[in-house]
Amino acid sequence: MENQGHRGGPRNRRPQQDQGSRDDMQESVIKINRSCKVVKGGKRFSFSALVVVGDRRGRIGLGFGKANEVPQSVEKGNKEARKVLRTVSTKGTTIPHRAEGRFGASKVVLLPAAPGTGVIAGATVRAIVTAAGIGDIVTKSIGSTNPVNLAKATMLALEGLRTKEQVESLRGVSVAQ
Repeated sequence: MENQGHRGGPRNRRPQQDQGSRDDMQESVIKINRSCKVVKGGKRFSFSALVVVGDRRGRIGLGFGKANEVPQSVEKGNKEARKVLRTVSTKGTTIPHRAEGRFGASKVVLLPAAPGTGVIAGATVRAIVTAAGIGDIVTKSIGSTNPVNLAKATMLALEGLRTKEQVESLRGVSVAQ
């Protein structure tokens, strides 16, 4: 009868496969921001965290969490990122074509690169691209360098990528070589 309790019993444990599927996702904190509110007793700090989660095989998610402590804000961002996972089209270790993304005053240009080039990008775009598993890419950010807007612009650019096979199936035609 002791296992029938609401908390701590075997019924509330997660199945082993859920824990295993969480391990293949890589979490990367892009930016932690501290904000301060002045109150009668002093200053009250709160934190926000911008987190990217990816499996390095084309699935990525971006999350933004806010809390009164850093670990809780990172955990909230991680949880949100796992909810909004997207699939990115790749061509080997690079992207299939040039892509642009714009969010707010930030603009990101992604260019395919030859094998061996590596990831040429700033810190924000680099974290997202490596989480997606892209190893050879050239990027340029134009306009605002706000990490949140840059990250969202990068996600929009990556979501717009299509391989030749995807375009052929969408249009219902075949390109003969």
